[in-house]
Amino acid sequence: MRNTAGELGRNQGAERNDSARTLLTLAVRDYGDGDEGFTAGIDEQLDVVAEWWSSPVAAAGFHQIPAPTLTGRAHVEDFLRTHRVREMTGEALVLFITGHGVAGSRTHFLGLPDSERGRHLNTSVRTTDLITAALDSHAENVLVIVNTCYAGKISGEIDDLIEDIRAERRNSCQLDVLVTCGHDRPVQVRRFSTLLRGAFERLRTTAGITTPHLRVVDLMSEFERGLSPADRKKHRLHRVVDGSGVLAPTPCIPNPGYRRVREATGADGRHRSTPAGDHWLDRATGRTQDQDPGWYFRGREDLNRSIAAFLSPARARGVLLVTGSAGSGKSAVLARAVVLSDPAFRDDPLCKTALDLSASDTVPATGSITGAVLARHRGAAQLAHDILEALGETPRRVRSTEDPVVEAVQQILATLRDREEAVTLVIDGLDEADERQRIIEDVLAPLNEFCAPRLEQVPVPRPDGGPFAAPEPGLRLLIGVRSSRPLSEPSVELAEEEQGPNEALKAVFPTAEEQRTDDEASEKDIAEYLHALICEGGGHRESAEEAAGLVAPVVWPSFIDARIAGEQLRSAEDPAAVARQPEWQRMLNNGTEGLLKRDLVLVEADGLPSEVALALLRASAFAGGAGIPWSTIWPQMARVMLGETLPDWDEMITKLLKSRLNGYLAHDHEDDRRVYRPAHETLAEALRDAGTDWLDRGGAA
Repeated sequence: MRNTAGELGRNQGAERNDSARTLLTLAVRDYGDGDEGFTAGIDEQLDVVAEWWSSPVAAAGFHQIPAPTLTGRAHVEDFLRTHRVREMTGEALVLFITGHGVAGSRTHFLGLPDSERGRHLNTSVRTTDLITAALDSHAENVLVIVNTCYAGKISGEIDDLIEDIRAERRNSCQLDVLVTCGHDRPVQVRRFSTLLRGAFERLRTTAGITTPHLRVVDLMSEFERGLSPADRKKHRLHRVVDGSGVLAPTPCIPNPGYRRVREATGADGRHRSTPAGDHWLDRATGRTQDQDPGWYFRGREDLNRSIAAFLSPARARGVLLVTGSAGSGKSAVLARAVVLSDPAFRDDPLCKTALDLSASDTVPATGSITGAVLARHRGAAQLAHDILEALGETPRRVRSTEDPVVEAVQQILATLRDREEAVTLVIDGLDEADERQRIIEDVLAPLNEFCAPRLEQVPVPRPDGGPFAAPEPGLRLLIGVRSSRPLSEPSVELAEEEQGPNEALKAVFPTAEEQRTDDEASEKDIAEYLHALICEGGGHRESAEEAAGLVAPVVWPSFIDARIAGEQLRSAEDPAAVARQPEWQRMLNNGTEGLLKRDLVLVEADGLPSEVALALLRASAFAGGAGIPWSTIWPQMARVMLGETLPDWDEMITKLLKSRLNGYLAHDHEDDRRVYRPAHETLAEALRDAGTDWLDRGGAA
């Protein structure tokens, strides 16, 4: 099965623990001239470098080797020889050089306390000798950072020396060299440590880069963000050797903002990635905050029992549509099946909680789902490629004259024909796809060949006259799609222009079964969900029962409104007392809009102005794709929404993500960045509506 908990596949290779990573710090701290500020500045540099390269990216972290006290050239040569730098192997080697730099007529030197003026050839060290010792080692990837005065002078020297490194190594390894100033500029030693620390903090928080390692340009751009326009010529980083290019992350730069995600495997034991990020686990648990350890969804037994039966080994073919009105828990039901069927999650304490809460016949068989994909904001070609990857296949390249959708679907069909076992695919959020109609007609409709039930399994004779071939394996499709809730049985068929995606799917798959998530029984499920949310941690049990009974009939059939209401009530001293308040009841009757209005007022107590919080939420609603990245984009879009500039947008976003408003957001990954969007499309639509007066404070309780 595809991995169902986040972007794993592309990061897996970077997390191997069988390759050495080494950080060498060659720093000259004390020149015996009484300059305590210089020594303190060098120590500050070493502190931030040590912290950065100890970031917990992988099990095999960087082995850090600081140089001993260096006073003369012999000490430097002893250091290189003792640690066999020129013969060093491993996946990554980082060399950080800092101290006084000396610019000769054509050569740059690292000055030492015992260096003699006018005799740098014999008493100092040529900086390029240190650089090439690392570059021409046997390490697969090398990064050298030189922070000395006049370091830009190295550029002319290194160009000629690089040509003497064998072509095979230059072409197959990532070899990069950065210097911290131009050829004619000195270094302000404490300024560099401040700038490097700033880049470290931004990459740890606001940059939102999701890969375990960074590109060199990521480091350079975040470093430069800390510079004023007047300082850019003085303190910016310069790349004098470019061996990894613009697009490739290098194992030499760990990402301090990387969050290791849980590894999950499918029935075939392979790790898979998914564009849905944490979608499945978030939806399955019903949690309101990222990293919340609870499992809150309850009930839905008949619906879960039907899905488990559909996924049983006795069935090899079929289509099951899980449908319902907006926010009625379709994704939660599908995600529960995806997560609980994944063998990698079965031993997880979080899933054990869910299994303990569930009747055995409501739990899908282990490994019963081959792959799960999210259709939200995906085009037809993108979704077809996602399905191929879920099947463990790599999409073929297509010529410019070929239709990528047609070619991908043909590859899917060929893959299914070659399978000896039944295949099960989960597709969620089809109603939110960018090319919904083409997905239904050109991607899904051809799959009916494998989904339609066979009246009898007749052996198929082989063209070569050999033994009869076994019948083709089947395909089970489990699809989540929104539809309006009928108030009664329709007396006439809907006109074509009134048919939504659910009706279109039933036309394509005439034998499809349907399960709704918004029937009358779901009110009890919402009450149980609310009770579990409010009682998180074991408190409020009696008060929670009363509060859930008051709220469930009002928010039904919307689990999204229940989640938001539960998030508000769980933080109250007496949830039932709050739920009984007439003002809160009026707010609740306004659904998501009323709940959000109340929370926009309450977050002001956390130092987050209501109008700023609203601007940030609206910016996330207008973002395309999977969501909005933090970095510089979220602040810029929010500035437009607010109509004014703030000096501390990053602080405001931090407060938003730590506040009760975090429950209104979902997170995902796109283009190697962590992105944010409203937790449900109905909420996004409401936030995009310019006619809503969100800052009407009359609804606050």
